[in-house]
Amino acid sequence: MIWLTFVCSAAVIVLAGTRLSRYGDKIAELTGLGRLWIGVVLMSTATSLPEVFTTISAGWMNAPDLAAGDLFGAGMSNMLTLGLIDLMHRQKRVWQQAALGHTLTATLAMLLTGLAAFFVLQPVQVSHVGVGLGSLALFILYVLGMRLVFRQEDMDRRRREQAVMVEGTMAKQDTIGRRAELRHAVIGFSLGALALLVAAPFLAWSAARIAEATGTSTTFIGTSLVAVTTSLPELVTAVAAVRLGAFDLAVGNLFGSNAFNMAAFLFADLAYRDGGLLGSVSSAHALTALWSILMMNIGLMGIIYRAEKRFLLIEPDSLLMIISYVLGLWLLFR
Repeated sequence: MIWLTFVCSAAVIVLAGTRLSRYGDKIAELTGLGRLWIGVVLMSTATSLPEVFTTISAGWMNAPDLAAGDLFGAGMSNMLTLGLIDLMHRQKRVWQQAALGHTLTATLAMLLTGLAAFFVLQPVQVSHVGVGLGSLALFILYVLGMRLVFRQEDMDRRRREQAVMVEGTMAKQDTIGRRAELRHAVIGFSLGALALLVAAPFLAWSAARIAEATGTSTTFIGTSLVAVTTSLPELVTAVAAVRLGAFDLAVGNLFGSNAFNMAAFLFADLAYRDGGLLGSVSSAHALTALWSILMMNIGLMGIIYRAEKRFLLIEPDSLLMIISYVLGLWLLFR
């Protein structure tokens, strides 16, 4: 029964997360936002909703290790997805097709993850309105970092708007049609978010019961089983984006999701009622966080590395990313 609940709730999360991604992409298209900005903000937020709702549920259930394991483990799972989509499209390397602008988002994600690991190892017993100082600092830095990303992309957005104005305005009928499409996309997005809100508590509850039944720690269950499940929307979205040739959308979604997941500690902390969440979790989560940073470094090096002559044994590669993920899980299990 526990496994059935887990599988059913995971299926709902995957389906709802996929629809969220599709409707989110449609909203972005109708509002005229760029692919990098769409991936980093809109798509990463949409596909990270399963992690957010699941960790909130885990915090409410007084399972802080499950909540932290989901958020830290999702960072590793997203980098595994980055390696998989690159491996699937060897004829046109995804990493090298992505814009160099992703370096800013990747750096922000690594900064936030490293800071979260610091608060795990050196808990600061200071809280405000039931929220730990660490979670609050992560959220504020995420907002400031997104401001930098927005400023970086703002000039390209203005150029696109000017190009549209030069081409002329749309007919009134077309405008009405776009408004109807936008309304439909917003409704679909809202319904998907509602489905995630309903399914996430069942996923967190069943994962905690599986940990008890198997004798496995909630730290490992959260980092592996729950994190992989809640990261499936990112995988589905990234694969679909790469098939469409939208490499910046796929890469921005994954790095943006890693950054957003660290900010999501604030929401889990609000639901957790026994002080600061980061100060209450196992120090083993620091290993997951640091391993996630290592994998993000590999992905970042792969994006920056643009040499025409390739040396398979020494360059950053998708196979190295996949091996790193497996090794990281093994170390955590040990």
